[in-house]
Amino acid sequence: MNEQYISYEDYQRECEMQDFNRYCGCNDNTREEMLRKLKELKFSIIELGLYLDTHPDDKKAICLHKEYANKYRNLADQYQKIYGPLTIMFPCNKWRWLEEPWPWERGNF
Repeated sequence: MNEQYISYEDYQRECEMQDFNRYCGCNDNTREEMLRKLKELKFSIIELGLYLDTHPDDKKAICLHKEYANKYRNLADQYQKIYGPLTIMFPCNKWRWLEEPWPWERGNF
């Protein structure tokens, strides 16, 4: 096999790392990008959890679940430092819910 080609798994892993670095590695992310990535990670964590319910010995899935959970936690922390709490379940030093425009004030519904 030619050495310039990599396996599909390695390609996927590289793409995931590039996405993670793009959304988590710097501070110039937009709010929408960060929220989208948080939703993607949360979806992946839930789906992997469901898969692991029926395949509890799949070490690769366990590693991915742990990796995505760590990425989610890091990105959520970064998001909350910049924009405030994601939900009421996240503690904060200032009650910021009323500072944001209400959904009908945004004009995009």
